[in-house]
Amino acid sequence: MNRTTLSLIAGAAALAAVTGFASLNTPAASGAGTTGAAVQRPVERSRLLCPQPSTSDLAETAYTSFTPVTQGTSDGGKAGLQPATEESPDSPSGKKTGKKASKPAVEPKAPGKPATGDSSGAEGPALVGTAEGRFAPGWTVQETTEVAAGTGRGLLGTACTAPDTEFWFPGASTADSRTDYVHLTNPDDSAAVVDIELYGKDGTLKSTVGDGITVQPHAGEPILLSTLTGAPQTDLTVHVTVRSGRVGAAVQALDDRTGGDWLGASTDPAGSLVMPGIPKDATSVRLVAFAPGDQDADLKVRLASPSGLITPAGNETLHIKSGMTTAVDLGDVTRGEAGSLVLTPTGSTPVPVVAALRVVRGKGDKQESAFIPATAPVAARATVADNSAKGTTLALSAPGGTAQVKVTASAGSEGGTPATKTYTIKGGTTQDVDAPAPSGLRGTYALTVESVSGGPVYASRTLASTQEGVPGFTIQTLPDDHGTVAVPEADQDLSVLLKS
Repeated sequence: MNRTTLSLIAGAAALAAVTGFASLNTPAASGAGTTGAAVQRPVERSRLLCPQPSTSDLAETAYTSFTPVTQGTSDGGKAGLQPATEESPDSPSGKKTGKKASKPAVEPKAPGKPATGDSSGAEGPALVGTAEGRFAPGWTVQETTEVAAGTGRGLLGTACTAPDTEFWFPGASTADSRTDYVHLTNPDDSAAVVDIELYGKDGTLKSTVGDGITVQPHAGEPILLSTLTGAPQTDLTVHVTVRSGRVGAAVQALDDRTGGDWLGASTDPAGSLVMPGIPKDATSVRLVAFAPGDQDADLKVRLASPSGLITPAGNETLHIKSGMTTAVDLGDVTRGEAGSLVLTPTGSTPVPVVAALRVVRGKGDKQESAFIPATAPVAARATVADNSAKGTTLALSAPGGTAQVKVTASAGSEGGTPATKTYTIKGGTTQDVDAPAPSGLRGTYALTVESVSGGPVYASRTLASTQEGVPGFTIQTLPDDHGTVAVPEADQDLSVLLKS
């Protein structure tokens, strides 16, 4: 075998470890294929994109980066988050999204220990991040913003996302009290072209303004939703598709009365969905769902409570017309207990849907809101950063069979010793667990959830911080981190071929 052939094989294996595409066929001397069983190997490169946090002069934003220690990684590598460049002159938003800087906003030193950074005041930039080598598997970055007053005041948080080509956001709005932006961030060297479609209660909202939006290389674009449509819409589903390139996308939802938060993308359309971790003191829960295909969807609505699956009185089922956004108020559906909303088909033929919850805590002029999009299960492992000694709640839900999970608290960003606990979550229930915390904690820490046995587990983390009597909070779901990919092993002994 010559050097060129060996280089191609090595390159294909590296590509598999980076992208998740793990199809590799090595020709034998006889011409027969010789690939064996696939093995799980750590990814070698990860990208994460953080949207511009806020335009408020009263905003203070903190970033926390964390990579769990993963066996089988190389010794080298690095990670960092760089501010995006300025926007293009023909930006649809007409706003700056940041300035280029040589110093990373966050620069981790080692896996297993959180690294922090901050950006105070208005006009904080969108961030483009890359992790390589031992920093790549399971890399997560949390963006948390405190806004003292004004529209969207309160605690806003989001887990920075990997670039992709399609996103669904049920739960957005252009109501008079709301100011919602779609934030698009392009990590690549060439421009991305994006379409934004809006769906209200009566179907598609006609607009050409959202077609062919150009996002310049290494830049962010906040797009005000109200500029894409005419009449105000209380409940919207936003569909972001990329014609060329790839972007990160998130919706910043700001309300005059109930504060604001980030609305993350729903998991891919599916017949059954789970929205985990409704706070036990939620005073209002609103479900927004959308069926993107050409068939209506009929769903059972159930709450996975600490004692089992419960059917909410008066909201036993939900009918979703194809192409139309459907919303229903569930009130204080948890009745003082932790819960997760579970949607399943009423019939034998599932219809793919997307969904999210808008959750409100507090009453009167002391209300705050957050969102829980439908999410994928933890699967092997998931991590969430920026936890504190007080104000962190971890919710674990096993809507199917009983499951066992291991939860590890990392070292603190400024000191502390990691700690681990194992939990058994009974099938059909949701538990707000007493999550471990590092002993001798200084700073913030990360929580890593790993499946041990049993059925699928869905998880979310709530951060809470009361400011002037207003119960500020934000919720992040914990989908699997895809820290490993399947790479086929070659059956043949390549050392023999090296001698030929």
